[in-house]
Amino acid sequence: MISAAEAKDAFPDEVVTHATTRLVSVPGLDKPVALITIDNGHDHNRPSTFGPQSLVSLNAALDEAFAAEPAAIAVTGKPFVFAVGADLSGVEQIARRDLAVQIAQTGHDVFRRLTESAIPTFAFVNGAAMGGGLELALSCHYRTLADNVAAIALPEVFLGLFPGWGGTQLLPNLVGPDAAVTVIIENALNQNKMLKPAQALELGITDELFGSADFLEQSLAWLVRVVRGEHTPARPEIDRGSGWDAAIGRAKAVVEGKTKGASPGANKAVELLELARNADLDTGYAAETEALADVLMTDTLRAGLYSFNLVNKRAKRPAGAPDRSLARKVGKVGIVGAGLMASQLALLFVRRLKVPVVLTDIDQDRIDQGVSSVHDEVGKLLSKGRISPDEANRLKALVTGSLDKADFADADFVIEAVFEELGVKRQVFAEVEQHVSAEAVLATNTSSLSVTQMAAGLRHPERVVGFHFFNPVAVLPLLEIVRGERTDDTTLATAFAVGKQLRKSCVLVKDAPAFVVNRLLTRFLGEVLATVDEGTPFDVADSALDPLGLPMSPMTLLQLVGPPVALHVAETMHEAFPDRFGVSDNLRRFVEAGKNAVWTWDEQGNQRLDPEVAELWRQDDRPSTAEQVRERALSALAEEVRIMLDEGVVAEAQDIDLCLILGAGWPFWLGGITPYLDRSGVSEKVNGKPFLAPGVASVPSA
Repeated sequence: MISAAEAKDAFPDEVVTHATTRLVSVPGLDKPVALITIDNGHDHNRPSTFGPQSLVSLNAALDEAFAAEPAAIAVTGKPFVFAVGADLSGVEQIARRDLAVQIAQTGHDVFRRLTESAIPTFAFVNGAAMGGGLELALSCHYRTLADNVAAIALPEVFLGLFPGWGGTQLLPNLVGPDAAVTVIIENALNQNKMLKPAQALELGITDELFGSADFLEQSLAWLVRVVRGEHTPARPEIDRGSGWDAAIGRAKAVVEGKTKGASPGANKAVELLELARNADLDTGYAAETEALADVLMTDTLRAGLYSFNLVNKRAKRPAGAPDRSLARKVGKVGIVGAGLMASQLALLFVRRLKVPVVLTDIDQDRIDQGVSSVHDEVGKLLSKGRISPDEANRLKALVTGSLDKADFADADFVIEAVFEELGVKRQVFAEVEQHVSAEAVLATNTSSLSVTQMAAGLRHPERVVGFHFFNPVAVLPLLEIVRGERTDDTTLATAFAVGKQLRKSCVLVKDAPAFVVNRLLTRFLGEVLATVDEGTPFDVADSALDPLGLPMSPMTLLQLVGPPVALHVAETMHEAFPDRFGVSDNLRRFVEAGKNAVWTWDEQGNQRLDPEVAELWRQDDRPSTAEQVRERALSALAEEVRIMLDEGVVAEAQDIDLCLILGAGWPFWLGGITPYLDRSGVSEKVNGKPFLAPGVASVPSA
């Protein structure tokens, strides 16, 4: 176990989570309860974490607790927070494997004292419990959970790591292997999905759920019943045979489907879950320690931490955003259009801003359908218990439709979601400007067109801003906020304020064709399709990028975006940059034929090329290998990213990575794109230099 001096030397800047022990007399017990509270001394906006000094403090608190020979030992957290795991800022500084081993071993040694205690141990989980915090709770004999806890998860695989302080060994033996696969692997790789308290109870992660108002009192009263033998929490019988086989099979399928085997942390998680079937804690914890030390020394893990910092720090302080004090208040929203995107926007605006939202379109039927769609979605939220009946009624009342744009007269923010054609959008804004005040913001959800050109000819072009959402609007957190040549700071500040209210991560983008995400994805997809045009088999081209572990293959991306949309954006980009963006004649024929997918599947689920696509796609006889396709696509991305940075499309490479992570679902453990291009040598080869400074998203020198 690491010493106090070694702990301070290892992480000198650690925000220490102190553990304090107090003896609490509880009616019904002859001896007191040793209650250990873990608290980093900050408010709940900075959750408690565990670095080496924090582990030393917890170990000392346990010494004090055991010395008192209490009736029970209980661990709880500061208000609203139990603990959220390892101190990731310190993890980034670990440059030696022996230090990684020492810290991993210390976590096991400290937490294991609770597991192997002859005195009953309890975790009173009063707030967020993630990663090592949840592993601390799992190390106790019994657990209670407050019903208002906002986040319960083991998110390590999302970062390219795995639960390394007992999680892979304790959880499957508590709740069964299938539930453990769901929490450790499936949820983590599903955009870091969190458990709700009721779900944690259903899975068996917690023994009881209590109200937050008197959570500690109820937990202590329940502890008394357990200690006195009046209540024994139920534990499921664990299937170590075919059930475990099936769970590991599912884990492997999820990891392959989500990462293509490219994430070392996910692969290790599967191995360790299989080991937990029959291993004792000595064996299991030793394997976790060695595997953790290995993964901590990988660039993949550094890329995951880099992504974590982008999403949790940079995204909260958007580079280049004007002073927030310039923002105007938004009391009413107008939406031009009533189709699928418009109705998604209406639902988001009304839920988050809780102000009147008016939709308009070219005929009453479309308007009625759009409003009805929003009302239906509100009804679904009500049926799932996510909102109350009163709130459902209020939200429905706030969403209305009108054929007359004069109903936008008192709107402070109007966004268009109409056909992606510049002339149509310019006409829409010209009509809206006849009715709204001079201060009202006019926002466009365009995915590729010029905001500046859209504002040209208006009386107040300074109030036009790009507000580019990603589909599905409710899921993807990115919002590209586009500043046109005439957009003023007040408009921009209002846009950022609204984006924050919508709970989106906003990135300031220059008014350049297709902005960031669509520009890069179009270049990427265009290069892959070009290799198919040249004669590369579809399956070779489609699987060529698998080593990156991207969320979807190029052909799946084409299907998701929609071939007509992909063709339109490709044509827009070709017009702007004909030397780098081509337009496939085959893609045109594909769209004209009404096809939306390259692949079909037989009754056994086997994928094959659609015979109609094979017939219409005219290929040359210059095929590429998978490696050549991959090199070509990555080289094109490296070139395009460098050009975008030189053009000032965003402030820094970190903003491009943030956009791809949040807008295109690129894996955390990939680090966006620039860390991958750097560590694979593509940046140096194409541009003569890396995008990021040495040591950023890579293992630092010892």
